Parts: sequence; C-alpha cells; structure tokens
Amino acid sequence: MRTRYRSALLAILACGVLLPAGCARFDDTAAGQTFSPAPVPSPESPPEVQGPGADSGSGPKQARPGQSAAPVPPPQGCKDFDPSVIATCLDTVAAVAGLPGDGSTPSALAGERKSGRVLLATSGKDATDFATLEVQAAGDGGLTGLALSPSYVEDQLVFAYITTATDNRVVRFAKGQSPKPVLTGIPKGASGNRGTIGTDNRGALLVATGDAGNPAAAADPNSLAGKLLRIDTSGKAAAGNPNGSLAVAAGLHAPGGVCASADGGRVWVTDRLADKDALYRIQAGQPLATPAWTWPDKPGVAGCADFVDANGSLSVGTALAGNLQNLPVSPDGAISGKPTISLDGKTGKPPLTYGRLAGMSMINPQLAVAGTVNKDGGTPVSSDDRVVLITPATSGGGNSKD
Repeated sequence: MRTRYRSALLAILACGVLLPAGCARFDDTAAGQTFSPAPVPSPESPPEVQGPGADSGSGPKQARPGQSAAPVPPPQGCKDFDPSVIATCLDTVAAVAGLPGDGSTPSALAGERKSGRVLLATSGKDATDFATLEVQAAGDGGLTGLALSPSYVEDQLVFAYITTATDNRVVRFAKGQSPKPVLTGIPKGASGNRGTIGTDNRGALLVATGDAGNPAAAADPNSLAGKLLRIDTSGKAAAGNPNGSLAVAAGLHAPGGVCASADGGRVWVTDRLADKDALYRIQAGQPLATPAWTWPDKPGVAGCADFVDANGSLSVGTALAGNLQNLPVSPDGAISGKPTISLDGKTGKPPLTYGRLAGMSMINPQLAVAGTVNKDGGTPVSSDDRVVLITPATSGGGNSKD
C-alpha cells in the first residue's frame, strides 16, 4: 500500500455506536440535539477510483487524478487485474462495512444479499468466510446492511439489517457466534423490505427501513416502516433523540444508503420514490419534504460516502445505472451543484466501470469501499460480484463528466 494511504487512516468508527438487542423507537425532532452542518472546504473535483491496492497483485497500477494510465485488462475468471478490487466471485454484495486498520492493507466485511454470507475481503488476499446469517431474499430483502460496532476494536461486534420469515430486523454477531436480535418487528411485505445501517459517528446507529410495500406506513408514527431510526447498541432510542422516540425522520420508501460525515455534522440518506430518486440531508425533527437532490431518471440510488477532504464531496452509488454520482458539498453542508458522473466506463484515466453498485462504507475519511450487485439483474463479468475501493480525487481532472 502506498504511503498516502498509511497517512490517511483515521478510525471513523471510533465515535459511532452500533445496534444492540431489543425493539426501540426514534422521533423526528431532536431533543436539544440536531444534525448541524459542519464546515467543509468548497468542492473542486469529485471522488474517483484510484488504486489503493496497487502494491498488491500483479495487475497494472492506476494513476493519480490527471495522470495517464494504461487500461486495466479484463478479468480472467476470478482473477481481477484492477488493484482497487479486493474481492471477486461473490454474489450480490448488497452490504459492506469497512474495517479499521493501519491503511496499508484495506479490508472490509462484505454481505451477500441472497445467501446471507458475510465474508472478510482484504486487499491482496482471497476472501474468507466470516459468518452466515439466515435470511429470506424475496421482495428485495435478505442481507442488505452491515455496520461495525463503534467499539469494534474492543468488542468485535457487527450489526446487520436482514429480512427473516416474519419481519425485517437488526441483529448483532461476532465471528464464530450466532446472531442475536437487536431490533425486531420492522414490518415485512411482498416488496419494500430493503433497509440499511450506518453510524452517525456521534455514538449511535442509523437504521433506514423500507415501507414494506405500503407507502402509507412511511407516514404512520406507530410503524417502524419507512423511517430513519437512531438507536444505541441495545436497540433503544439513542441519547438525544426527540421525545425519546426511535425515529428521527419519516417518509422513506426504498432506502439504499445512509452515511454521515466523520464528525457527524452531516447525515444523508438515499431513497427511491415512484417518480424519482432522492437524496435527503437529515435534520432531526424536520420532514423529508425537500430533498437535497433528486434524479428524475431514477438511476437506482444506493450507498453513499461523505468524503471529508479538500473537495467537499458526497458520492452516491447507483444500482441500476451502474455508476457513481459525485455531488459537491458547500461549506455549510448543502449540495452546491449538479452531480458529476464517474465509474461509467467512459471517463477517467483509465475509464473504469464496475457495473451496478450497492452498499458503500467508509474505511477512513479518504477511502471508501463499495459492493457490486451485477448478478442481480446486471451484466456480470467473470470476476463479479466484487468489492471495490474508492478514493476521492485530490487534484483537478479525473473520473467525471458534467
């Protein structure tokens, strides 16, 4: 791993708390606490994929933004020559969770939506089994979210959002241990079961739930469907929640990703509506009436990553269009312009595409990881599905277009 990745590492999970066991509820109005914007520098260029794993493997190394690079050869079987690919030949990697480390060998947990398998993906190594969760994948459910415990280094706990025979729920587990329920009874339907998990980097877990195929449930304060929940690791309402409720926001339908800035000053959630895709900036206690950005062409917004770097940018993966939407973020935390597109196979040096992107997670403020779901309606290559490293650009040029 190159020196720039050693110096970049900052344990993002050190201040975030993850889910525990039980049923809790969360409200939209923060009691004395709001997700206030944190100043970030003005955007200059969007994130792009580089070669964090360039020191491992035998493939060609990728250039920094603005530099030329040789094209990456196509994969041969499960061998992928792209140094940013850290795991291959998996199945529908809908969920990922970046692991803490020294930055020299990036690694992450990768969850397969349909099988419930969780694997350890490490740059330069073959993926290994970590756990298997019993899930039901019908109706877009299954294993759709992963997040580490905020004290993962000490407790080694992982949290997952899954669909079971009776409900959608949050469970926790450690390697070699059976999963334990944390938050149960989230409505399940014939569709609308996909949900996801992240941390707010202020000591709580964020759980975005689908509407279970019933749009009215998203507005129902008595239902856990279609909500953004903020809970502690025992499944109770997190400290500072408005009125001690579990839900900090209502009105979601098919959320694909939830992410926060490293300091917790910005919280984002992506959602797919009937007429458009949307990105919301969450302000506890305020409605989701006005999205921060919308996509009328409905690219299938999925996971997101808030890069805290000189560019001030938010990246959103898409599971239908199969690209990365890079949105500039102003110093006050607002989306300040239209997205540029990368990982579409047309832009960048070299032009890259990984196809359909799903879950995303930060490893450190300068490095994220994403999973692909090309075996779920896409056009898989021989090494799909994959786990891919994503870094922000630090200079002009790069993998983008207007």
